[in-house]
Amino acid sequence: MSARPVKRSLTLKGHRTSVSLEDAFWREFRNIADEKGMPINALAAEIDAARDLDTGLASAIRLYVLDHLRAQVGDRPD
Repeated sequence: MSARPVKRSLTLKGHRTSVSLEDAFWREFRNIADEKGMPINALAAEIDAARDLDTGLASAIRLYVLDHLRAQVGDRPD
């Protein structure tokens, strides 16, 4: 398992883009997409549409994963 971010490819709005995510975040991101029964690109598009312009896509995905995991254990997000 890599603690360093690895560049991953996604397609948003018909265009290829990449995000650098650690293996653990990428794995959980894929698991969340599977749980929701949606393609990973569709989940990435939802996150992309909801993020602040000052927040990078990789950071937005990490925060989404963190919030999702916190919700599973009953912890309230900040």
